[in-house]
Amino acid sequence: MRLFRESPFGPVYRVEGPAEPPALRWEMTDGRRALLRQSGRPLLLARVDEDRGGVRLHRRAGYRSPLPPIRADESRLLPDWQSRYADRLAASEHGPLYPGRWTVGTRDVFPPYVWGEDFVTEGPYGHLDWGKDGWNGVVPSRSLSAADAPRVKAYRKQARDGTLAPVLLWWVTALDGWLLLDGHDRAVAALAEDRAPHAVVLAAAEDDETLAERFAALSEQEEEVRTRAFRGPEPERQRAAFLRGLDDYAAVIPYEEARTRAWPIPGGPAEWDAWMLEFRHERDRDRDDQRD
Repeated sequence: MRLFRESPFGPVYRVEGPAEPPALRWEMTDGRRALLRQSGRPLLLARVDEDRGGVRLHRRAGYRSPLPPIRADESRLLPDWQSRYADRLAASEHGPLYPGRWTVGTRDVFPPYVWGEDFVTEGPYGHLDWGKDGWNGVVPSRSLSAADAPRVKAYRKQARDGTLAPVLLWWVTALDGWLLLDGHDRAVAALAEDRAPHAVVLAAAEDDETLAERFAALSEQEEEVRTRAFRGPEPERQRAAFLRGLDDYAAVIPYEEARTRAWPIPGGPAEWDAWMLEFRHERDRDRDDQRD
């Protein structure tokens, strides 16, 4: 994959490469069924409730981060994490990038519920509640370590020192939230120190065709405003205010997130159902091993 920025300091990147599904990708089929596959292996099954009130998740072991391990001396340098993560995602054999436009930005402030009640700490299954209060949290890609695990303890010191590297989140519209791609132990460490994890956030951006359509519609609106007969004592002031609003709207269009792309599940609902049965058998075998 080849990656470059659309502007020198902006959060939008263009990815060029083979037009084929990435190693880490979402797949969907009928019956509100979805799965997360990495290098051919299903890792997470999801199914939206019949009433669209939420989504049920079933996860298995085997996930591989698309980023290489981050050394402590690298963290202490406090590099440009946005650029560093983007470059490493482009070079990864296990990541979600495919040709097109992507946003890669940093985020340090989240609503309390994102890393609170909407952070899925249990596994290997769970339920995202899309009820009246909505859901907008974080789904880990693997099991979380304990807050007193040796690796987490080392990260907790970095969190206190302000040198802890950010986690990597991928915005997934099918979840209405983020998938945690890298930094599971760092997230646990930050939260154990009563800090929200710093994050680099990855999301698909609108494609060129959609952008062209939206800008064309905006141009029509602008022409309509310029020719409209405004009423009142200061019609030109009203016109200028409307035009400024359109300019502000146009400025953010290139950075808006698009829906997360998904590919068809090759075997359709029957394949998804077969994997669900396999996931359950694996879980039952793990329970039996723990009792032995």
